[in-house]
Parts: sequence; C-alpha cells; structure tokens
Amino acid sequence: MSISREEVRHIASLARLKLSEEEITLYTKQLSDIIGYVDQLKELDVENVKPMSHVLDMVNVMREDKALPSLSREEVFRNAPDHDNEHFNVPKVIKDKGFS
Repeated sequence: MSISREEVRHIASLARLKLSEEEITLYTKQLSDIIGYVDQLKELDVENVKPMSHVLDMVNVMREDKALPSLSREEVFRNAPDHDNEHFNVPKVIKDKGFS
C-alpha cells in the first residue's frame, strides 16, 4: 500500500502545516516506505507469541523503600549560605504590587 499526494496534503492540513511541492513529494515517498515496512510486518506469523509489555524480562527494579534516620537541623543548615537556624533565607523574587 502506498500513500497519495492528496493524502499527504490532507494530513498536512490536519496538522496545520504548509508544505511545498518538493516536501509533498518527499513525504509521499517517505510515508509510503514506512507503510510498506509495516505491511511487511503483517506477514509475520505471531500466532504463538505471547503479548509483552517490554522486550526484556524485567522485575521490579526499584529499591526497597526503607525508613532512614533524618538529618539533624544542624546538618541541614550546615551548607546553607543564609539561614536563621529555622528557615532558609533566599532572595526575594516577587515584585511588590500596590493594591488600590
């Protein structure tokens, strides 16, 4: 199966793309090649192939969630450039807007 120039124009209009005649020719060939490759895949016998979600046999690769002790307040603030032993002090980034 191949795709026509009219179909490429229609797809381009759906995507709101303006294509030149050269681009329409190029994309017609490229899309036809892709559809031809997919048609080849249809010829494969997959009758006894089990569906899968991943090509590799994978099990849960996440580490076990373990509760660990928290850092002390002193450790947390040790590398902070500016703090008051309770909060991190950061530069103000929001401008004040006067309300009338």
